[in-house]
Amino acid sequence: MQRIAAHALVVAAVSPSFVFGSEETLLEEIVVTASFVGVNESSATRPIHVLDGQAITEAGIQSLGEHVDALLGVSSADFGGAVGQPIIRGMSGNRVKVLNNGTVIRDVSALGPDHAVDVSLNDVKQVEIVRGPSALMYSNGSIGGIVNVVDNSIPTTDLEGFSGTVGAEAQSVNDGEAVDLSLRGNLGGLNLTYSYQDVDMEDYEIPKGAVLDMHEGHHDEEHEDEHEDHDEEHEEGHEEGHDMDKLANSDVSTTSHRIGLSTTGDWGYVGLSYSDLSSTYGIPFHSEAAHEEHDDEHEGEHEEGHEEDHEEGHDDGDDHHDEDDHAGHDEHGEERIFSNTESEIIALSGSFKTSIPFLNAIDFAVKNTNYELMEQHAEGDEEGGHEDHDHAEGPTVFSNEATEISVALDLSAGERVRKVVLNYAEEEISIIGEEAFMAPVDSTETTLGFFSSDDLGFATLDLGVRFDQVDRDGFVAEMHHDDEHGEEHEGDHDEEHEGDHDEDHEGEHEEHHENEMVYEAAAFSDEVFSAAATLRRDLNEHSSLSLSLASVSKTPSAVELFMNGEHLASSRYEVGDITLDIERSDNIDLAFNFDYHNFFGSASIYYNRVDNYIYLRDELEEEHEAHMDEAHQGEHHDEHHDDEHLDHGGLILSEYSQQDAEFTGYEIELGTRFELPRGELELTLGRDEVDAEFTNGGDVPRIVPARNMFTARYTLSDFSAKLLVKDVERQTNVASGESATDGFTLVNADASWSYGFTDSTRLTLTAFARNLTDEVARNHSSFVKDQVPLPGRNIGVRVRLDF
Repeated sequence: MQRIAAHALVVAAVSPSFVFGSEETLLEEIVVTASFVGVNESSATRPIHVLDGQAITEAGIQSLGEHVDALLGVSSADFGGAVGQPIIRGMSGNRVKVLNNGTVIRDVSALGPDHAVDVSLNDVKQVEIVRGPSALMYSNGSIGGIVNVVDNSIPTTDLEGFSGTVGAEAQSVNDGEAVDLSLRGNLGGLNLTYSYQDVDMEDYEIPKGAVLDMHEGHHDEEHEDEHEDHDEEHEEGHEEGHDMDKLANSDVSTTSHRIGLSTTGDWGYVGLSYSDLSSTYGIPFHSEAAHEEHDDEHEGEHEEGHEEDHEEGHDDGDDHHDEDDHAGHDEHGEERIFSNTESEIIALSGSFKTSIPFLNAIDFAVKNTNYELMEQHAEGDEEGGHEDHDHAEGPTVFSNEATEISVALDLSAGERVRKVVLNYAEEEISIIGEEAFMAPVDSTETTLGFFSSDDLGFATLDLGVRFDQVDRDGFVAEMHHDDEHGEEHEGDHDEEHEGDHDEDHEGEHEEHHENEMVYEAAAFSDEVFSAAATLRRDLNEHSSLSLSLASVSKTPSAVELFMNGEHLASSRYEVGDITLDIERSDNIDLAFNFDYHNFFGSASIYYNRVDNYIYLRDELEEEHEAHMDEAHQGEHHDEHHDDEHLDHGGLILSEYSQQDAEFTGYEIELGTRFELPRGELELTLGRDEVDAEFTNGGDVPRIVPARNMFTARYTLSDFSAKLLVKDVERQTNVASGESATDGFTLVNADASWSYGFTDSTRLTLTAFARNLTDEVARNHSSFVKDQVPLPGRNIGVRVRLDF
């Protein structure tokens, strides 16, 4: 905390004098829909970022996380070309809720780091990042805040005439191509919208040596004494990395359709939209442990003497572990691991004005979501039919069927804003197939919220309170070891099926009984209360100071409660805990903003104490060895089967655990504008940092390191250009089992030129570049940072016609 405060004081000391004149600063008004008060960005409190649709278009096609990663206090957890899950002030996963038009996106991104957020960024109006009292109104447990993607599907005011856009894009790093179309018009008083996008990105290129050795650290330590020579080779390979031009299975292709209609009047508006989003994207990392187990079983069915060879291999099991990450590829060729997703969403929303004295309007939204993700494995490039059926694995299907209903009552009077929110949501999440690590879970969430905003004269006070009832019904899974059960059935089995099965099948039968997953129904139910307040005071017309306090509760998610199984994407055997407590975040945030003449800036510092912080705790090597020793001392010990179970198929045992944690951090930005003879130049320097530690000692895992950002923007009539230099420092504050991550510097640039043929027809050409220096870069927040680096140099062009 002292180090962070020192940084903040140093930057504040070199800031311009806070004695301002009366010159008025002209700012473009951007209405923040998720602010809950309809405020513009310039007058809203600091916890609000807005990316407009033009900025998203000019940045090129990338994941949601990549789009917001350059904003102070906001970062991304990546997993290849398709996945980028937003992180806000170190808060990740289900602590940050992603919304589309004010309702939560109900996909399966919270079930794993390899799952993409199901949202199309085509034809969007803006992306909003909101914290504080407003964020409370949209979703329970939004400790980090919300990311709201606002599209143009349901017009809230009448459209005039007919308009549209058509665009095309190409990228070099992945041989990517994309086309998009959007249409808007009014037909007989009915507003109609349609948008379409098709994206096809191949595996992306990476710098030489960007992929590090894929061996797990605990396996290297396990065999350190017996394989010193191999370890030396491994360390050399780990430092130098693997020479590969492209990252296998980092491709992504998506197709989206969105259609909407609405009608408006003095009474308000009502609209309906339908969206369909399908995608296929590769999973660039998947643990090979389970595949080897599958291969061993397969060989046992078709090769004589397999058991003798297998036991012999276990006696000399070092080679097996040392080569396990590459064996599948060597024997069967390159494996194709990919996900197919399909979602259909029907949304109804509107606002009705009333003549009732105390009730100004009733806003409502109803959304039904059907989402499915199918994860598959195939040899080579076979995606449709698996020609090599002997080594093909069955798919795993993740599905989410959800319905959400929200009603907001506007009870405002004059400048006093009063809103009451009622929300009900139900979800049915299921995982079926080869890697089903969680039984089906049904969840219902019922919410009552209240928001107010008052001008107190000396300051403005925003207040939000929220009451949630959360119920989750699922199953707790445990591995059942019943030696007696196996003995009882052994005789019956032999008598009934004598001669029908060979010895291998008898072994499979015994293993099935001795290591059987048993499911028991379990339920979680709790009531939680959250509150947040922001007091904002204008020091003068050019500067403001705000103080935010929040106490937000988060109930454990379905996966945190009921997970139990192999999660190969994270190379872990993950285990949930039905007894997890409510997570509570108590946060204080002090922010200062100014804009005077040609200087502007902001500074914020925050402290966030999280009681019962839920996280995945990896089993330490000494703990693993202790469990193995205990098992070896027990009765009825089967060395092969027990060791294999306790080793969890070569995966790291990772359990959802709880500890109190403290997050401290700051964000600082200083900028200036220059009026040039031709055009305007704006320079901005920013820095953010978050330090997260458990109160009992140790660091919270996968926390983004400190970052410095320099931005230069130049505008001249119909031409604009931007240069962004993002310097990410080395992360050495790591949790047990984590490794440090080297820092890196990314240089990005883009330039746009537009030409108007007529008042309503305009052509825009955009060129953009990402990672111009072809830097090796890894996000410390990623579960697979060493195996899945960020893309190399990318040059792209985009053409767009507005008519």
